[in-house]
Amino acid sequence: MGKMLFLQGNEAVGMAAIKAGCRFFAGYPITPSTEIAEYMSRELPKVGGTFIQMEDELGSAAAMIGASLAGVKSMTATSGPGFSLMQEALGYAIMTEVPCVFVDVMRGGPSTGLPTKPSQGDIMQIRWGTHGDHHIIAIYPSTVEEVYNYTITAFNYAETYRTPVVLVLDETLAHMRENVYFDYEKENPQVVERLKEVDIGEEELFLPFDLEERFSVNPLVEMGKSRFHVSGLVHDESGFPIRDPNTISKVIEHLDSKIRLSAEEISIYNEYMLQDADIVVVAYGSVARSALKAVKQARSDKIPVGFFKPITIWPMPTSRLKMIFKNAQTIIVPEMNMGQYVKEMSRLNKMNKHVESLTKTSGELITPEEILNVIMKMWVQITEM
Repeated sequence: MGKMLFLQGNEAVGMAAIKAGCRFFAGYPITPSTEIAEYMSRELPKVGGTFIQMEDELGSAAAMIGASLAGVKSMTATSGPGFSLMQEALGYAIMTEVPCVFVDVMRGGPSTGLPTKPSQGDIMQIRWGTHGDHHIIAIYPSTVEEVYNYTITAFNYAETYRTPVVLVLDETLAHMRENVYFDYEKENPQVVERLKEVDIGEEELFLPFDLEERFSVNPLVEMGKSRFHVSGLVHDESGFPIRDPNTISKVIEHLDSKIRLSAEEISIYNEYMLQDADIVVVAYGSVARSALKAVKQARSDKIPVGFFKPITIWPMPTSRLKMIFKNAQTIIVPEMNMGQYVKEMSRLNKMNKHVESLTKTSGELITPEEILNVIMKMWVQITEM
């Protein structure tokens, strides 16, 4: 037994966030993410949570970080222009290892751009938008059901790796509605909870940034039940600023390695008919929907093409992508930007396979027919070799 809900993508974010234990939301309205704030403003108080509309996006991100340090799972949501304003706070959350979730609902840019049209123009901003050496976890679903499931995953990753996680949508995915079935017997997803207390003596200082065990992630205990300092400066194990070059290097290495060395465990992706594929289409987000339809059509025409959908776009599923480059002859990467992800894909192309980029920046979705045309073109080239 269960129930079927006709959910909008943005609604699914809010519903899943509350299911994951989110009890604080700070945000500022911006198209096309506003429905997330509207949902949280209505539903959070019903479960004892807090919604606050801040004066701007940077204030929203700062409030979210503060609430998380106080022991509450927290989230904010925005779009491209607002996400640009949040980059300073994102870097602060990375340095201070604060678990929280940023939702970026992409629209056309730069600047005000296309507020009501889809885009995938924030892909590299998500990876490198804040300054300094760092890694980021970014999850990009392509269906409303995935939005619900992977919003919970985003909160779990934030807690597990003590890091901000970016949940990525695009305008189409945020505003579309789809049937999502909730099975009552299975509607208890695994949720990673925050520690409420730590077993230390009364005179001992809690060390949330202890690097004695290399590459480990230390637990974070809510303030009030533990004593520690928080600073965006490079800090020692208790959080106080330091100047020792060796310790500074260890801190930066830790921020990098705790995600980089766990990339295989973090990576989520879907595959379709890759076993004998000479051509592989790699697509993410809303474009993945068009890509899958195009691949199925090409398969019905006996063209050996497969489909790969990265769901964690950062860190990239590097090992699997390297295998795809090894086995396929041609890789096609359609995306709603000028070719941001395809450049990173090409860095993995050690065997000099052909990589075909299909881009679109008009504010319109890439259609299955457009992808199918590229598949047919590549297949003709392969058969004529």
